[in-house]
Amino acid sequence: MRLFVAIRLPRLVRERLIAAMGGISGARWQSDDQLHLTLRFIGEVDRRQAEDVHAALDAIRQPPFEIALSGVGFFDQRGRPETVWAGVAPPEPLVALHRKVDQALVRVGLEPERRAYIPHITLARLHRAAGPVGGFLEQAGNLASPLFTVERFALFESDLTEERAVYSILADYLLN
Repeated sequence: MRLFVAIRLPRLVRERLIAAMGGISGARWQSDDQLHLTLRFIGEVDRRQAEDVHAALDAIRQPPFEIALSGVGFFDQRGRPETVWAGVAPPEPLVALHRKVDQALVRVGLEPERRAYIPHITLARLHRAAGPVGGFLEQAGNLASPLFTVERFALFESDLTEERAVYSILADYLLN
């Protein structure tokens, strides 16, 4: 099983993100069912580890919090853009929840996250032949939304198909 922990975004937020997509030739834009805010990528685990992960995530306690969409950007690899994303603000409650998720996963034997956590929502993946991102960044640079409440997070499974990744929610956890 290939797992990750993420927040499923409200429908109105996903609609705003989808409306902002476009303007980069050759980009692989995310579909509505792929839009999420990752808290922690887990990777491949067996059924027993998945059960341990579920129990650890179920024990996390944090009050609900509010965030909003806030701008767009991209991650690059050796100077070449490879992922276009939407930002969120404020980052602090997401960073705190990420830390709790990471600590819970370490307690059940998974390696700690080594990369810095940058809260974002992936909008598109870019291949080498993809067009420039400047026009998209200029057009969607002021992407924003009203505050929305994050009341839950989820354990997702990712199935990689030839066309795209298919995400399924395995378990849902209420913030309290």
